Amino acid sequence: MSDAPEVKATSNGISPPSFHLPLPDRPDIITANIQKLTELTPNPRHRFIFKALVKHLHQFINETSLTTDEWMAAIDFLTRTGQKCTPLRQETILLSDVLGVSALVDALNNPVAGGATENSILGPFYTEDAADVDFGESIASEGKGDYMYVEGRILTTDGQPIPNAIIETWETDDHGFYDTQYADRSHPDCRGRLRSGDDGKFGYRAVVPVAYPIPGDGPVGELLLLLGRHNMRPNHLHMMVEAPGFHKLVTAFYPEGCDYLRSDCVFGVKKSLVVNLKDVVDDEETRKRGFPQGGSFKLLQYDIVLLTEDQSATIRAGVEERFTITQDHKSNKS
Repeated sequence: MSDAPEVKATSNGISPPSFHLPLPDRPDIITANIQKLTELTPNPRHRFIFKALVKHLHQFINETSLTTDEWMAAIDFLTRTGQKCTPLRQETILLSDVLGVSALVDALNNPVAGGATENSILGPFYTEDAADVDFGESIASEGKGDYMYVEGRILTTDGQPIPNAIIETWETDDHGFYDTQYADRSHPDCRGRLRSGDDGKFGYRAVVPVAYPIPGDGPVGELLLLLGRHNMRPNHLHMMVEAPGFHKLVTAFYPEGCDYLRSDCVFGVKKSLVVNLKDVVDDEETRKRGFPQGGSFKLLQYDIVLLTEDQSATIRAGVEERFTITQDHKSNKS
Protein backbone atom coordinates (compact mmCIF):
# COMPACT_ATOMS: atom_id res chain seq x y z
CA MET A 1 0.00 0.00 0.00
CA SER A 2 1.38 3.41 -0.99
CA ASP A 3 2.46 5.86 1.72
CA ALA A 4 1.68 8.78 -0.58
CA PRO A 5 -0.87 11.23 0.90
CA GLU A 6 -4.41 10.84 -0.39
CA VAL A 7 -5.30 13.53 -2.91
CA LYS A 8 -8.90 14.48 -3.55
CA ALA A 9 -10.35 16.59 -6.33
CA THR A 10 -11.39 20.01 -5.03
CA SER A 11 -13.53 22.83 -6.31
CA ASN A 12 -12.28 26.34 -6.96
CA GLY A 13 -13.93 27.49 -3.75
CA ILE A 14 -16.85 29.36 -5.33
CA SER A 15 -20.30 28.43 -3.99
CA PRO A 16 -23.35 27.75 -6.21
CA PRO A 17 -25.31 30.91 -7.12
CA SER A 18 -28.00 32.09 -4.73
CA PHE A 19 -30.57 32.47 -7.52
CA HIS A 20 -32.60 29.78 -9.32
CA LEU A 21 -31.45 28.44 -12.67
CA PRO A 22 -33.94 26.32 -14.64
CA LEU A 23 -32.66 23.08 -16.09
CA PRO A 24 -31.55 23.71 -19.70
CA ASP A 25 -34.31 21.77 -21.45
CA ARG A 26 -34.34 24.16 -24.44
CA PRO A 27 -31.60 25.95 -26.39
CA ASP A 28 -32.77 29.38 -25.27
CA ILE A 29 -32.50 28.37 -21.59
CA ILE A 30 -28.82 27.49 -22.12
CA THR A 31 -28.12 31.01 -23.34
CA ALA A 32 -30.21 32.63 -20.61
CA ASN A 33 -28.47 30.60 -17.87
CA ILE A 34 -24.95 31.44 -18.98
CA GLN A 35 -25.89 35.13 -19.19
CA LYS A 36 -27.27 35.03 -15.64
CA LEU A 37 -24.08 33.40 -14.41
CA THR A 38 -21.98 35.96 -16.28
CA GLU A 39 -23.66 38.65 -14.17
CA LEU A 40 -21.67 37.26 -11.23
CA THR A 41 -18.37 38.39 -12.81
CA PRO A 42 -16.82 40.80 -10.26
CA ASN A 43 -14.90 43.02 -12.68
CA PRO A 44 -17.35 45.29 -14.60
CA ARG A 45 -15.23 45.34 -17.76
CA HIS A 46 -14.84 41.55 -17.76
CA ARG A 47 -18.59 41.21 -17.18
CA PHE A 48 -19.39 43.49 -20.11
CA ILE A 49 -16.97 41.68 -22.45
CA PHE A 50 -18.14 38.17 -21.63
CA LYS A 51 -21.84 39.07 -21.79
CA ALA A 52 -21.28 40.44 -25.29
CA LEU A 53 -19.13 37.44 -26.24
CA VAL A 54 -21.75 34.92 -25.10
CA LYS A 55 -24.55 36.88 -26.77
CA HIS A 56 -22.87 37.02 -30.18
CA LEU A 57 -21.35 33.54 -30.00
CA HIS A 58 -24.71 31.96 -29.23
CA GLN A 59 -26.36 34.09 -31.93
CA PHE A 60 -23.75 32.84 -34.40
CA ILE A 61 -24.41 29.20 -33.48
CA ASN A 62 -28.16 29.65 -33.84
CA GLU A 63 -27.87 31.63 -37.06
CA THR A 64 -25.62 29.06 -38.73
CA SER A 65 -27.27 25.94 -37.20
CA LEU A 66 -23.77 24.73 -36.42
CA THR A 67 -23.50 20.95 -36.61
CA THR A 68 -21.65 18.77 -34.12
CA ASP A 69 -19.10 17.82 -36.79
CA GLU A 70 -18.49 21.48 -37.62
CA TRP A 71 -18.08 22.32 -33.95
CA MET A 72 -15.60 19.47 -33.47
CA ALA A 73 -13.70 20.61 -36.57
CA ALA A 74 -13.48 24.12 -35.05
CA ILE A 75 -12.22 22.72 -31.74
CA ASP A 76 -9.59 20.68 -33.57
CA PHE A 77 -8.58 23.73 -35.61
CA LEU A 78 -8.10 25.91 -32.51
CA THR A 79 -6.22 23.11 -30.74
CA ARG A 80 -3.81 22.69 -33.64
CA THR A 81 -3.39 26.48 -33.87
CA GLY A 82 -2.19 26.57 -30.27
CA GLN A 83 0.04 23.54 -30.74
CA LYS A 84 1.72 25.19 -33.74
CA CYS A 85 2.95 28.08 -31.59
CA THR A 86 6.55 28.22 -30.43
CA PRO A 87 8.62 30.97 -28.76
CA LEU A 88 9.47 32.17 -32.29
CA ARG A 89 6.20 31.43 -34.12
CA GLN A 90 2.81 32.81 -33.14
CA GLU A 91 0.11 30.96 -35.10
CA THR A 92 -2.64 32.40 -32.87
CA ILE A 93 -1.65 35.97 -33.71
CA LEU A 94 -1.57 34.91 -37.37
CA LEU A 95 -5.16 33.65 -37.06
CA SER A 96 -6.20 36.96 -35.51
CA ASP A 97 -4.41 38.76 -38.37
CA VAL A 98 -6.08 36.94 -41.29
CA LEU A 99 -9.53 37.38 -39.74
CA GLY A 100 -8.97 41.13 -39.55
CA VAL A 101 -9.21 41.10 -35.75
CA SER A 102 -5.70 42.43 -35.15
CA ALA A 103 -6.21 45.32 -37.58
CA LEU A 104 -9.61 46.16 -36.10
CA VAL A 105 -8.38 46.14 -32.48
CA ASP A 106 -5.38 48.27 -33.49
CA ALA A 107 -7.56 50.77 -35.36
CA LEU A 108 -10.03 51.13 -32.49
CA ASN A 109 -7.32 51.52 -29.86
CA ASN A 110 -5.01 53.82 -31.80
CA PRO A 111 -7.01 56.63 -33.41
CA VAL A 112 -4.81 59.52 -34.50
CA ALA A 113 -5.11 63.25 -35.12
CA GLY A 114 -2.85 66.22 -35.60
CA GLY A 115 -0.79 64.57 -38.31
CA ALA A 116 0.35 61.71 -36.06
CA THR A 117 1.65 58.60 -37.81
CA GLU A 118 -0.94 55.85 -38.16
CA ASN A 119 -0.45 52.41 -36.72
CA SER A 120 -0.28 49.05 -38.47
CA ILE A 121 -0.43 45.54 -37.06
CA LEU A 122 2.44 44.06 -35.06
CA GLY A 123 2.33 40.73 -36.88
CA PRO A 124 3.70 37.41 -35.59
CA PHE A 125 7.40 37.95 -36.36
CA TYR A 126 8.46 40.52 -33.77
CA THR A 127 11.08 39.28 -31.33
CA GLU A 128 12.72 40.91 -28.32
CA ASP A 129 16.28 39.86 -29.12
CA ALA A 130 17.14 42.48 -31.75
CA ALA A 131 20.70 43.80 -31.59
CA ASP A 132 21.39 47.44 -30.76
CA VAL A 133 22.30 49.43 -33.87
CA ASP A 134 24.07 52.78 -33.92
CA PHE A 135 23.14 55.61 -36.28
CA GLY A 136 23.92 54.62 -39.87
CA GLU A 137 24.65 50.98 -39.11
CA SER A 138 22.93 47.99 -40.72
CA ILE A 139 20.14 45.78 -39.38
CA ALA A 140 20.85 43.17 -42.08
CA SER A 141 23.93 41.09 -42.77
CA GLU A 142 25.54 41.44 -46.20
CA GLY A 143 23.83 39.53 -49.00
CA LYS A 144 20.32 39.63 -47.54
CA GLY A 145 18.90 41.79 -50.31
CA ASP A 146 19.13 44.99 -52.32
CA TYR A 147 20.46 47.96 -50.39
CA MET A 148 18.03 50.38 -48.73
CA TYR A 149 18.72 53.30 -46.40
CA VAL A 150 16.03 54.43 -43.97
CA GLU A 151 16.08 57.88 -42.41
CA GLY A 152 13.80 60.40 -40.79
CA ARG A 153 12.94 62.13 -37.54
CA ILE A 154 10.82 61.30 -34.51
CA LEU A 155 8.64 64.35 -33.85
CA THR A 156 5.82 65.66 -31.69
CA THR A 157 2.59 66.81 -33.34
CA ASP A 158 3.89 70.40 -33.20
CA GLY A 159 7.11 69.45 -34.97
CA GLN A 160 9.49 69.29 -32.02
CA PRO A 161 12.15 66.55 -32.05
CA ILE A 162 11.83 63.64 -29.64
CA PRO A 163 15.33 62.58 -28.54
CA ASN A 164 16.34 59.12 -27.38
CA ALA A 165 13.18 57.41 -28.66
CA ILE A 166 13.61 53.65 -28.90
CA ILE A 167 13.03 52.34 -32.41
CA GLU A 168 12.56 48.63 -33.08
CA THR A 169 12.59 47.64 -36.74
CA TRP A 170 12.36 44.32 -38.58
CA GLU A 171 11.77 42.99 -42.10
CA THR A 172 12.16 40.01 -44.44
CA ASP A 173 15.21 39.20 -46.51
CA ASP A 174 15.06 39.07 -50.31
CA HIS A 175 13.75 35.48 -50.19
CA GLY A 176 10.65 36.62 -48.33
CA PHE A 177 11.61 35.06 -45.00
CA TYR A 178 12.05 36.55 -41.56
CA ASP A 179 15.07 35.32 -39.63
CA THR A 180 12.82 33.35 -37.27
CA GLN A 181 11.66 31.20 -40.18
CA TYR A 182 15.12 29.68 -40.66
CA ALA A 183 15.68 26.47 -38.71
CA ASP A 184 19.39 27.26 -38.28
CA ARG A 185 18.82 30.79 -36.90
CA SER A 186 21.80 31.56 -34.67
CA HIS A 187 21.31 35.30 -34.17
CA PRO A 188 18.81 38.02 -35.07
CA ASP A 189 19.06 39.35 -38.62
CA CYS A 190 17.11 41.90 -40.65
CA ARG A 191 16.05 43.46 -37.36
CA GLY A 192 17.56 45.97 -34.98
CA ARG A 193 17.04 48.41 -32.12
CA LEU A 194 18.21 52.01 -32.31
CA ARG A 195 17.55 55.41 -30.74
CA SER A 196 16.79 58.82 -32.14
CA GLY A 197 19.41 61.52 -31.68
CA ASP A 198 19.08 64.79 -29.79
CA ASP A 199 17.62 66.28 -32.97
CA GLY A 200 15.12 63.44 -33.28
CA LYS A 201 16.91 62.01 -36.30
CA PHE A 202 17.44 58.33 -37.02
CA GLY A 203 19.08 56.48 -39.87
CA TYR A 204 20.09 52.90 -40.63
CA ARG A 205 20.95 50.53 -43.43
CA ALA A 206 18.50 47.79 -44.37
CA VAL A 207 17.43 45.81 -47.43
CA VAL A 208 14.52 46.37 -49.77
CA PRO A 209 11.67 44.24 -48.38
CA VAL A 210 9.81 41.89 -50.72
CA ALA A 211 6.23 40.62 -50.82
CA TYR A 212 5.95 37.27 -49.12
CA PRO A 213 3.46 34.56 -48.14
CA ILE A 214 2.53 34.14 -44.51
CA PRO A 215 3.29 30.59 -43.31
CA GLY A 216 1.09 28.09 -45.10
CA ASP A 217 2.18 24.94 -43.28
CA GLY A 218 -0.20 25.35 -40.36
CA PRO A 219 -3.91 25.67 -39.58
CA VAL A 220 -4.06 29.31 -40.71
CA GLY A 221 -2.69 28.33 -44.13
CA GLU A 222 -5.38 25.65 -44.36
CA LEU A 223 -8.04 28.22 -43.46
CA LEU A 224 -7.02 30.59 -46.26
CA LEU A 225 -7.19 27.74 -48.79
CA LEU A 226 -10.65 26.84 -47.48
CA LEU A 227 -11.77 30.45 -47.93
CA GLY A 228 -10.21 30.79 -51.40
CA ARG A 229 -7.93 33.64 -50.27
CA HIS A 230 -4.30 34.27 -51.15
CA ASN A 231 -1.73 34.28 -48.35
CA MET A 232 0.44 37.15 -49.57
CA ARG A 233 1.54 40.28 -47.75
CA PRO A 234 2.81 43.33 -49.65
CA ASN A 235 6.45 44.23 -49.04
CA HIS A 236 6.90 46.34 -45.90
CA LEU A 237 9.24 47.47 -43.16
CA HIS A 238 8.09 47.21 -39.53
CA MET A 239 8.84 49.92 -36.98
CA MET A 240 7.85 50.27 -33.35
CA VAL A 241 8.62 53.52 -31.53
CA GLU A 242 8.53 54.26 -27.80
CA ALA A 243 9.45 57.35 -25.78
CA PRO A 244 8.57 58.40 -22.21
CA GLY A 245 5.31 60.37 -22.13
CA PHE A 246 4.32 59.35 -25.65
CA HIS A 247 1.86 56.75 -26.90
CA LYS A 248 3.64 53.68 -28.21
CA LEU A 249 3.48 53.41 -32.00
CA VAL A 250 3.48 50.11 -33.86
CA THR A 251 3.51 50.71 -37.58
CA ALA A 252 4.91 49.61 -40.94
CA PHE A 253 5.78 51.27 -44.24
CA TYR A 254 4.68 49.83 -47.56
CA PRO A 255 6.58 50.75 -50.75
CA GLU A 256 4.19 51.76 -53.50
CA GLY A 257 3.66 49.61 -56.57
CA CYS A 258 3.15 46.20 -54.95
CA ASP A 259 0.37 44.05 -56.41
CA TYR A 260 -0.83 43.07 -52.93
CA LEU A 261 -1.25 46.53 -51.39
CA ARG A 262 -5.05 46.48 -51.65
CA SER A 263 -5.55 42.82 -50.72
CA ASP A 264 -3.03 42.39 -47.92
CA CYS A 265 -4.05 39.08 -46.32
CA VAL A 266 -3.83 40.62 -42.83
CA PHE A 267 -5.38 44.05 -43.66
CA GLY A 268 -2.40 46.08 -42.45
CA VAL A 269 -2.00 48.71 -45.21
CA LYS A 270 -3.19 52.29 -44.75
CA LYS A 271 -2.94 55.01 -47.37
CA SER A 272 -0.71 57.22 -45.23
CA LEU A 273 1.77 54.36 -44.76
CA VAL A 274 2.37 53.76 -48.48
CA VAL A 275 5.77 55.26 -49.24
CA ASN A 276 7.95 56.07 -52.22
CA LEU A 277 11.45 54.58 -52.38
CA LYS A 278 13.85 56.93 -54.12
CA ASP A 279 16.53 55.49 -56.42
CA VAL A 280 20.02 56.72 -55.55
CA VAL A 281 22.32 55.68 -58.39
CA ASP A 282 25.64 57.02 -57.10
CA ASP A 283 28.46 54.64 -56.22
CA GLU A 284 30.27 57.18 -54.06
CA GLU A 285 27.15 58.06 -52.08
CA THR A 286 26.29 54.37 -51.72
CA ARG A 287 29.68 53.60 -50.20
CA LYS A 288 29.51 56.76 -48.07
CA ARG A 289 26.28 55.42 -46.55
CA GLY A 290 28.18 52.27 -45.55
CA PHE A 291 27.08 49.80 -48.22
CA PRO A 292 30.25 47.77 -48.92
CA GLN A 293 29.49 46.75 -52.51
CA GLY A 294 28.69 50.28 -53.68
CA GLY A 295 26.53 50.73 -56.75
CA SER A 296 23.11 52.07 -55.85
CA PHE A 297 20.49 51.93 -53.13
CA LYS A 298 16.87 52.75 -52.36
CA LEU A 299 16.16 55.62 -49.98
CA LEU A 300 13.16 55.62 -47.62
CA GLN A 301 12.61 58.97 -45.94
CA TYR A 302 9.81 59.38 -43.42
CA ASP A 303 9.24 61.54 -40.35
CA ILE A 304 7.37 59.69 -37.61
CA VAL A 305 5.01 61.78 -35.49
CA LEU A 306 4.00 60.56 -32.03
CA LEU A 307 1.04 61.50 -29.87
CA THR A 308 1.60 62.18 -26.20
CA GLU A 309 -0.19 59.82 -23.82
CA ASP A 310 -2.57 62.66 -22.93
CA GLN A 311 -3.32 63.42 -26.57
CA SER A 312 -3.96 59.76 -27.28
CA ALA A 313 -6.25 59.39 -24.25
CA THR A 314 -8.24 62.48 -25.27
CA ILE A 315 -8.71 61.21 -28.83
CA ARG A 316 -9.75 57.74 -27.64
CA ALA A 317 -12.21 59.25 -25.15
CA GLY A 318 -13.79 61.25 -27.96
CA VAL A 319 -14.12 58.16 -30.13
CA GLU A 320 -15.65 56.17 -27.25
CA GLU A 321 -18.11 58.96 -26.51
CA ARG A 322 -19.27 59.08 -30.14
CA PHE A 323 -19.60 55.28 -30.14
CA THR A 324 -21.74 55.38 -26.97
CA ILE A 325 -24.00 58.08 -28.41
CA THR A 326 -24.43 56.06 -31.62
CA GLN A 327 -25.25 52.85 -29.70
CA ASP A 328 -27.76 54.70 -27.49
CA HIS A 329 -29.39 56.18 -30.60
CA LYS A 330 -29.69 52.72 -32.17
CA SER A 331 -31.17 51.30 -28.96
CA ASN A 332 -33.75 54.07 -28.78
CA LYS A 333 -34.78 53.52 -32.41
CA SER A 334 -35.23 49.79 -31.84
